[in-house]
Amino acid sequence: MGRRLVLASGGVRAEERRAVYTQAIRDAIGDAGRVLFVPHALADHDGTVAKFAEKGLDAGYALDGIHRHDDPVRAVEEAEAIYVGGGNTFRLVAALHRMGVLDAIRRRVRDGMPYVGVSAGSNVACPKLSTTNDMPIVEPPSFETLGLVPFQINPHYFSGSTWRRDADGSYHEHFGETRDDRLREFHEENTTPVLGLYEGAVLVVEENDAGTTMTLLGGPARWLRPGEEPIDFAAGDRLESVIGALE
Repeated sequence: MGRRLVLASGGVRAEERRAVYTQAIRDAIGDAGRVLFVPHALADHDGTVAKFAEKGLDAGYALDGIHRHDDPVRAVEEAEAIYVGGGNTFRLVAALHRMGVLDAIRRRVRDGMPYVGVSAGSNVACPKLSTTNDMPIVEPPSFETLGLVPFQINPHYFSGSTWRRDADGSYHEHFGETRDDRLREFHEENTTPVLGLYEGAVLVVEENDAGTTMTLLGGPARWLRPGEEPIDFAAGDRLESVIGALE
């Protein structure tokens, strides 16, 4: 059995979006008893675990915070599934390096342990954290992340300009950098493709002896490569023919 990944952008406050997301988690994890949860993208670890349960983002599983384990590597080795929450990606990556769990997570996921990531948790499934939207509030030892997929993800992606709403309810164009501007800058220095996940979008990756499937659920996505026109996907599309097999 190969990789089983659920990689979500976030933006699942709406009941319909939350239902798609949590069903994808249940389909990937199955009948696991407890799920090892990594809350380190946010400062309040216990509060984050409680909030995920309170909002139904635990998909009905008991979330076991990795911060409660004296030996985080052993916790990964013994886990039935792992779930990495959202927040600040720089803080999350620094914590993953500090706990020394990157290699253990990679090995277990490639051997078939289900991986669920949302927002920052999806970002760290990529080769590097370079396409995060977050401020560098801490400095991790490197930008290296898990490399569970051979492309980058930009969570919370949207196309077009940014508008602000003033106190009187009127809207005005911000005229600042757009998300596409920032990703174009990434591709001026890097050749790795980027999958922009709109809010509510969930990428489900399943790898087995027959090959790899990549299914988009819940919302749209955009595939970006340097020097090429973007490719847009809608919920329900299969992406593996465009993205290719996992490495």
